[in-house]
Amino acid sequence: MTAVLEIQGLQKTYRSRKGVRRALDGFDMVVEAGQVHGFLGPNGSGKTTTLRTLLGLIRPNAGRMAILGREVPEALPEVAGLVGAIVESPQFFGNFSAQDTLELLADAGGVDRARVVEVLELVGLRDRAKDRVKTYSLGMKQRLAVASALLKNPKLLILDEPANGLDPGGIREMRTLMRNLAESGMTVVLSSHILGEIQLICDSVTIIAAGRRVAAGSVAEVLARHTSSSVRVRVEAIADLTASAGALRDAGAQVVVEADHLMVTNVHQPSAITRTLAQRGIYVSELAPVTVDLESVFLELTGTAPVEGEHRQVDQTVMAPAGPAQGGWGQ
Repeated sequence: MTAVLEIQGLQKTYRSRKGVRRALDGFDMVVEAGQVHGFLGPNGSGKTTTLRTLLGLIRPNAGRMAILGREVPEALPEVAGLVGAIVESPQFFGNFSAQDTLELLADAGGVDRARVVEVLELVGLRDRAKDRVKTYSLGMKQRLAVASALLKNPKLLILDEPANGLDPGGIREMRTLMRNLAESGMTVVLSSHILGEIQLICDSVTIIAAGRRVAAGSVAEVLARHTSSSVRVRVEAIADLTASAGALRDAGAQVVVEADHLMVTNVHQPSAITRTLAQRGIYVSELAPVTVDLESVFLELTGTAPVEGEHRQVDQTVMAPAGPAQGGWGQ
């Protein structure tokens, strides 16, 4: 596959009275064509700095970046029309309508105004197109931001927290839209704290922590590297937990005692757990393998809990994109 986005050894250092802070410390990232790629990291990990550096808003100290095979920031004027990006929470003029806003952006970018109607339909804002933006909910403003990024027909779309403020129905519609865009040939880089959605929607992921890449690959590959052999065990009487733990340890298992269950590893066959405990007169009420998901891998690699629905209000970067059609998002 062809790499649409390449980052190698990216470094960004900030100096202050407190000393030197490395926002990016040799960060690497590759995104292949036609993928939905999840870009994940805790707050302060360097995620937004990476996106802003890629788009020419921050100058790096070292490293190489390329978009669509062209070196950036040098070639950014040539590829900007093929890139659509929303970085950080979007800001709009409250007294303008969504239609006014998009028409102004279309005129500035040399886009036919007919495209405005298409993107409003695409993100489910057609019926509210003439309402003032200040009457919009947070979720509707997010949809307007996505619409602005879809005005031109980009090959690369970068979205930072596009599901911020959306209800469950809206999140589902966002998921469908992203998949449709990828199927149309667009490459989508999606940054989000809603890790369950990332696992559902993305073909591949990159996880960043402290300015360095800590994991990359297809979602299946990243999960496979962190598979767990743990089994959650509950017994009929909580009072038997300590005795159960002792019996399983005597049998060679590794056991962690939780408030109402045991976490058991180093057991080749789960049936050995029930057999060992039954011999002590202890009966199992639940025996369940622990499934590894993207959230647990994220926490293991970064040591930081994701913040769902986090709302940041800083500034907006809108460049250039477009795509298929779907509608009816929740707010």
